[in-house]
Amino acid sequence: MAAAAAAAAEAAAGASPTIVEYFEGEDFYRCGYCKNEAGSRSNGMWAHSMTVQDYQDLIDRGWRRSGKYVYKPVMSQTCCPQYTIRCRPLHFQPSKSHKKVLKKMLKFLSKGEMSKGNSEDEPMDSHIEDAVACDFELKSKLDIHQSDLKSFSVDREEGLENAKEKNKEKCLREEERDKLIQACVEKEKLGSGEPSSSIKVFHASPKPGKGADLSKPPCRKAKDIRKERKRQKLILQNQTDKHICSQIQDEPQPLCLPKAEASRSKTIEDFIFSSLPEDAAHQLEFTRFLCSSPLEAETPSNGPDCGYGSFHQQYWMDGKIIAVGVIDILPYCVSSVYLYYDPDFSFLSLGVYSALREIAFTRQLHEKAPQLCHYYMGFYIHSCPKMRYKGQYRPSDLLCPETYVWVPIEQCLPVLEKSKYSRFNPDPKAVDEGRLKELDRLRVLHKRTIMPYNVYKKRQKDPNSEATIQQYASLVGQVCSERMLLFRS
Repeated sequence: MAAAAAAAAEAAAGASPTIVEYFEGEDFYRCGYCKNEAGSRSNGMWAHSMTVQDYQDLIDRGWRRSGKYVYKPVMSQTCCPQYTIRCRPLHFQPSKSHKKVLKKMLKFLSKGEMSKGNSEDEPMDSHIEDAVACDFELKSKLDIHQSDLKSFSVDREEGLENAKEKNKEKCLREEERDKLIQACVEKEKLGSGEPSSSIKVFHASPKPGKGADLSKPPCRKAKDIRKERKRQKLILQNQTDKHICSQIQDEPQPLCLPKAEASRSKTIEDFIFSSLPEDAAHQLEFTRFLCSSPLEAETPSNGPDCGYGSFHQQYWMDGKIIAVGVIDILPYCVSSVYLYYDPDFSFLSLGVYSALREIAFTRQLHEKAPQLCHYYMGFYIHSCPKMRYKGQYRPSDLLCPETYVWVPIEQCLPVLEKSKYSRFNPDPKAVDEGRLKELDRLRVLHKRTIMPYNVYKKRQKDPNSEATIQQYASLVGQVCSERMLLFRS
């Protein structure tokens, strides 16, 4: 590795090229999701350096980084297939549960109100880099240590037990509601609208009468009476609205807004960038700075002001750091890596809040760099219920594991219900357009010299080397195999 690091400095002038060491996934290892002791398998490589464009192309082929280790699950063999998922922020609308988290943050900042319960009561409260949950076989090959942040924890559990209890309570409430509705229905069936206690039911034979009194209007059904009352109420409301409009027609801002405008759903920006009162109970601030990563920082003139690369996003509350998120800003997306947070503030559902904040940030970057328009959330794991929360950030797409095209998640879910490993591309004849076509054009870094593979293989005496290199090139695709440097000792 020392040789590879030294070669990286000499390989090119200016920005360093991507230099990787490939590790073939030989053995199965413990799955971090279903806890299967030998159910997970992946291929990986150690990135000594990597350009943001190369990483963009790699994640669009199912790769993902954890620190400087970049890995790709063997989808057809692993027990819990991990599908790359991306959200489309430009069309994103927060759900009710998302708005609940945003409102909770606003109430805490402006009034100091704390939510009852804890973060586990909130749905979708996991927001981590999935690699952290896995026990990689790489740990037996490389000495990798994660940072020791004692006062922080990773936001990964969704409180399944609490969810079960809540679901049970919900079912009881719904049962009581259904009984109440049924009682009301029975009451309406009896007619007249009188209290049920005043209705008497006679089982005796009716006495012969004189028939209908033609001098009186015919009896009306309760249903018709209710319809008429509703119609009269609407007429009265319409007349009132017209009267108000006629009185204020000279005002600069009319009160009679179009229905679509008046009922416009609030965006995440409406919540996140909402002005706080001067006497706000708390102040939330953000700082962003580059962090250690294999990604080479770039600041092109047509890119975002902050440039491309890996960034720490610090969340400060009243001068105290409460969370740290790591994101990669790439040419076409913001890729969320992981989040650390202070457990004392778990009631704020910082996992969900940070994801929504990153979606809003992606929208901001898009204004300066129009091609940057997606938010990557890591992996979606349908076979693991607690990891399905990412699918609720809509609209979103999943990456087909065979043809590497993006397919709307709504089309993928029915297929995943039938089989945990699935090809999403509906065209059975479609192939991987970025597949390897010419192995000889792959670039190798050997003995501090960059050479094409056809030159390297003449010097290489190991017969097993070609199979490994062939596998690597097939996984990264033709473009990356020609652009990146494969380090061979």
